[in-house]
This record gives sequence, structure tokens and C-alpha cells, in this order.
Amino acid sequence: MVRFEIGNRRLVAGGWMTLLALTGVLLFAQLGRWQWHRAAEKRLIAAAFTASTAAAATDLGTRSTADLARYARVRASGRYESAHQFLLDNMSHSGQTGYEVLTPLRLDDGRVLLVNRGWVPWPNHRRDQLPDVTLATAGHLTIGGRLDDLPVTGLSAGRAAPSNDAHWPKRTSFPTAPQLGAALREGTMPAQKIEPRQLLLDASEPQGFARDWRSASAGFGPERHVSYAVQWWGLGALTLFLYLFMNLERRPL
Repeated sequence: MVRFEIGNRRLVAGGWMTLLALTGVLLFAQLGRWQWHRAAEKRLIAAAFTASTAAAATDLGTRSTADLARYARVRASGRYESAHQFLLDNMSHSGQTGYEVLTPLRLDDGRVLLVNRGWVPWPNHRRDQLPDVTLATAGHLTIGGRLDDLPVTGLSAGRAAPSNDAHWPKRTSFPTAPQLGAALREGTMPAQKIEPRQLLLDASEPQGFARDWRSASAGFGPERHVSYAVQWWGLGALTLFLYLFMNLERRPL
């Protein structure tokens, strides 16, 4: 039992009710704080994307993509491995569902950089057919784009690693770089280090598909996180109000 006097009123509440209310208030406060920090992270992501748009591209060279800032604009030289491509499933563009095409680029130093050549729709709106992602030329070339993390999902049920059969291109859903590297090693490609980040191919580069690149914050902006934070904090305040309203009584004279 909790007893506390405030002026001519007193708080009389059971221990379990007090514990439950306190837990709720702390939980809602923490959830609001988490959403507030997520909003700040999304602002930084949007700012980095905007800044990289105006920045000049630099040669990737021997640098690892992990050592560069997200959305850094780079130029990379090598040869496309056109026989071993991936189709990132469950990707949408302008309200349509389709694939994003990941093509390995064998860099001059032997590493593999996954190049996202853009989005293609399901052929004839049918998922049982694969799109034609053939490259027009496969010689040595230099391409430009911006580095980004591979797409991720919060639900494990939405992930699917590339199949281990001999058929290419391989469909995959929210894979990790090691999973893609393992699939490439199972093919005829020599085992080499695969870079952890993908290269979003510039829209001006040839041999690409639909490319309207946006920052990771574009679909779920910071404003929505702020809105959710306010809602969680509001629930915390409501929980505290109801606790006091139900347990605060006038003290007898």
C-alpha cells in the first residue's frame, strides 16, 4: 500500500497498481525517447544524402567501402560479372513491385563491388518470370555512383538468402553481404573479398534501369518518428493522470 499526503489530499494506492503505473510511465517514456533519437538519426541520414549529391566523386581505389561515409560518391573501375547477378525481391518503384538488379563488379585489385543498376518490374506483372538484365557490353569500364548499405528489413520472415542452385540471376530478399559472397563463391567466380556496401549506379551511367535514388529516411521521415515520440509521451502522461485520478482522495478533516 502506498500512502502520500499532498495538502488536503492523500494518495492511497495498492502496491501492484503503483508498480504497474510506474512501469507503464517508464516504458512509454523510453519508447518516446527511442523514437526521438530515431528522428535525429533520420535527419543525419537525409543531410548526408543531400551533402553527397553536391560533392564530387572520388576514385574508390584500394579503399574499403566500409571506411567511407554512407552515400559517398565514388568512381570504380573493373569488369561486370554479367553471368552472376542478383535480383533483390520485394522492391517497389512508383507503386509497382519488382526487383533491384545487383551486378558484381570485379575491381582492378580483385575485390568484388556489388553495383545496384536500378529497378525493373516483374515481366508481364508475373513473378514466375525473370526480367532480362543482360549487359550490352562486359569490357573494362569506370562507373560512378554513391555508396549505400544493402537494404534491410526488421522482420526475419522477409529475408531470403540466394538459392544454392546453378541458376542465375538469383532472386534474394534483404540478403547480407556474406550471403551474397557465399553465393558467388558457389558459382564460377574466384573467391575474393566482397565489399560490404553496394554502389548505387548514377542515373547518367549506361546499362542501368530505373534509378531514382533517395536516402533511407525518405520513406519514413523524421517527422513520423517525432509524431510517434509525442504519442508515447502522451500515453505516459495519461497513465500518470489516471493513476492519480483513481487514487487521490480528499483527506478527512
